[in-house]
Parts: sequence; structure tokens; C-alpha cells
Amino acid sequence: MKIIEAENLKKNYNGFTAVDGVNFHLNRGEIFGFLGPNGAGKTTTINMLTGMAKITEGTVKLMGVDYTRNAKKAQALMGIVPDESNLYEELTGWENLVFCGALYGMEKILREQRATQLLEQFGLAEAANKSFKAYSKGMKRKLTIAAGIIHQPEILFLDEPTTGIDVAFARQIRNLILKLHGKGTTIFLTTHYIEEAERLCERVAFIVQGKIVREGTVDELMKETQEDNIVQFTLGGDFSNIREEMERHFIDYSFMSGKNSGVSVRTPGPVSLFPLVRFFEEKNMPVYEAKIIRPSLEEVFVKVTGIELQKMQDGQNQGPGKGPKGGRRS
Repeated sequence: MKIIEAENLKKNYNGFTAVDGVNFHLNRGEIFGFLGPNGAGKTTTINMLTGMAKITEGTVKLMGVDYTRNAKKAQALMGIVPDESNLYEELTGWENLVFCGALYGMEKILREQRATQLLEQFGLAEAANKSFKAYSKGMKRKLTIAAGIIHQPEILFLDEPTTGIDVAFARQIRNLILKLHGKGTTIFLTTHYIEEAERLCERVAFIVQGKIVREGTVDELMKETQEDNIVQFTLGGDFSNIREEMERHFIDYSFMSGKNSGVSVRTPGPVSLFPLVRFFEEKNMPVYEAKIIRPSLEEVFVKVTGIELQKMQDGQNQGPGKGPKGGRRS
């Protein structure tokens, strides 16, 4: 079921087009990734979907109901985690969560119970009474996510959740995202880390300069750009001894020797495993492993957009400065 539908969504800032007629939908219960470099329009899109920025053109529907001009009605169903924390430095972790619960209209006893529960769940119980300014970057990120889900929203918007934190905390946050997904939360995730999108998302959209250039499941995007089928074998013997004979026998296949008695078989069409395995075994080379090799999502992104990974990570923000509440327009 489609929980959010965006049609021809557009945002202009003083003559600059940050988002240019994007169309996509978000299915209930999925993790949907918005993947693109800094300045591509990711944060601006989230801001329009959540009512943080006025929509210039287009419509947004929530469960089939148009809320384009009245996003406030839909915000109770949403949790929003901006790319830069919006919590209060002088308040403690517990106080910040309780305050956010009050903003969502939660009763006092319920928001206090949820605050305590979330601090435990996110491994922040020992820091509950410390001021937010004393938290590390990773701890701040986790508390910001906790604040975004204190009212148990149906949809969670995560804007660059692991940017600027160390590897260990990034891994913890990815695990938290997967746990939330496992409980049925629908998640809209923006990131410029391609590996993160591949690891977490079921569907992704590539956005570049305000336009979506490709959308689909990770598997669909892989298949679209994979020109050849590749199977990697691990053998009990030296492939070089039979290579010439095998190339004569399988004329449509190409072979590449790998490390540790490995060989990769490449073909434009589907690879038929049984004849290959039987040939190896007839030559006294038992097959210990055979696995299909897929291109990475990074390779797909580069092929579709022409943007290299290093540019994705090093790109500077573009457009007219800061967005609402000090957030970047990216």
C-alpha cells in the first residue's frame, strides 16, 4: 500500500530550483532511500513532505488524502530527524525527550515513560541526566532519532543519519534503523553514502540537481546496469591447467582466474551452472563454492549519473544557503 505519494513536486528559492518536478511514492513498511550528492535536493524534499517548507508546485498525498496545503494535519503521523540536531543543548537527554513528547501532545506520564524506555533502548540511560551539549556526536545522533520516534510515528524521515559520526556509532544507528523497520515503521532515508543505501533500503531513488534520474528496487537497478552475468567458482585445483580446453568447450563464456583457486565465469546470458560443475568434476576439480557476483550500488549510481563516489562524499552544499531552523538545503 502506498503511504506517501509525491507528484510533480517542485521547490523554488528566489529563482533557484532546488527540487524540479520529482515523482515517487513510499510503500507502507519499507525503507526508501533518497540517494544523491550534497546539494541534490534531498533535504528540501523532506522539508516539503513534512511541512517544513512550502511546496512551490505539485501535490503530496498521505494514504490517498491530499495534504499539500495542510501538512500540519499529517505531522502527528510523522517522525522527523533532521541532518543537524534540533534538540536543546542546555537540557538533559531525558528532558529533551520529554519536551519533544509534549510538543506531540503526549500525556505527561506517557511521555516520561517513553523517554525512559528510549534512553534504555538506545544505550543512553547512563547519560540521561547529562546536558545534551556534553554528548558525543554519535550520542547526539541517537538521541535525535529517539526524539523523532517518541510518539511512535507511522513514518520516520531520516536525513543523513550517519553523517559526521564514527564507524562504531554509524553501525549502531544502522542497526537501530533496521530494528525500527522490523517493528513496522516506514522509513524515508536520505544519504550520500551509497553503501549505506545498499545495506538498508529496499527501494532507492537517485536524485541529481533536483531531479530523480532513476528509481527502483536495489535488485532492479542492479539488473538494469549489469551487462554480463558473472559466477565466481572456488575450485579444488589449478584452473590454468584446463583453461584452454574449457574456453574451447564453452565458446560463449569468458574466464578470469582469481586468487586461491578461484575463477570467474562471465557471459552475456544466464550462466548454466550444471554443465560447468560437471566439467570441473570430470577434470578432478571439485567445486567448493559457486556464487553469483552482482555489481555494487555504487557502480550502478556512477553508471546512471556519471558522478564518482569521491565527488558524492566531498561535494559542497549548493544553492541559497541555509534552510529552515538552520538545516542545510541539500
